[in-house]
Amino acid sequence: MKSGFIGIIGRPNVGKSTLLNAILGEKIAITTNKPQTTRNTIRGIYTRHRGQADDCQLIFIDTPGIHKPKNKLGACMTDMAKSTLKEVEAVVFIVDGALSEGSGDAYILELLKQVKTPKILVINNIDRLEPELFRSIYQQYEKTGMFDEIFGTSALEGKNVDDLLSAVVKLMPEGPMYFPEEMVTDHPERFIVSELIREKLLLYLQEEVPHGVAVEIETYQEKPNLTSIGAVIYCERKSHKGIIIGKEGKKLKGIGKSAREEIEALLGTKVFLQLWVKVKENWRDSDFAISNFGYKSE
Repeated sequence: MKSGFIGIIGRPNVGKSTLLNAILGEKIAITTNKPQTTRNTIRGIYTRHRGQADDCQLIFIDTPGIHKPKNKLGACMTDMAKSTLKEVEAVVFIVDGALSEGSGDAYILELLKQVKTPKILVINNIDRLEPELFRSIYQQYEKTGMFDEIFGTSALEGKNVDDLLSAVVKLMPEGPMYFPEEMVTDHPERFIVSELIREKLLLYLQEEVPHGVAVEIETYQEKPNLTSIGAVIYCERKSHKGIIIGKEGKKLKGIGKSAREEIEALLGTKVFLQLWVKVKENWRDSDFAISNFGYKSE
């Protein structure tokens, strides 16, 4: 069996989590059209175990988007992504545009030059790129001579994901099965539940609020046919609390209903979900709060 760890890196909002979900055929990482959706490194486990020569276990590490940090949380997220480069057998670098469009991809390229790890480039969202533009992007990166393979994919539509998987397997060494065959992530259900709630907040809220929210699961009780969950949504300002709750509590009810439906699909049971909103001012610049919410750079 071939096995190993693969880091998925790229700028914010290029489709890293969408690609991970497409590889696994199951949603374990939240996705929105807002940048910096992913805050933690999330491990997705792809296992092919049929007693054949192509058996493999691939542990993909979805990292926060690498960006210029504006606060301590941003610095923590970027540090997490950088540290992943040191602990994997291969790196999948995702881009969705020309190298000349901004400094973000060029910065990541400089980071990649410092590691000898095999690298695969993924040009995502090919369904939105004109053939000439795709060819131009492909040639720009090919000239660097840094990549073992270059693929065009549509993570959202699952295009060329199987070809990408085959290329990753070729780069893996012979190794053990690190996790049980049925496991798709090493994160506990509580973590995924908190992320699903945060995803709905990102989707429902205005631009100035989403990245100032954190979700903490306070209670999690499992019974045969019902899981009762109590979660606190933290925001940075009193005015944000009002926005999250909405007029007559309608926005919070909508967030809760949307999250509950997805959590029920995840857990396969009825869910009773209670949400509270509390203010913790400027928590994104508090080392204690960042650590308390589970964001760590180690």
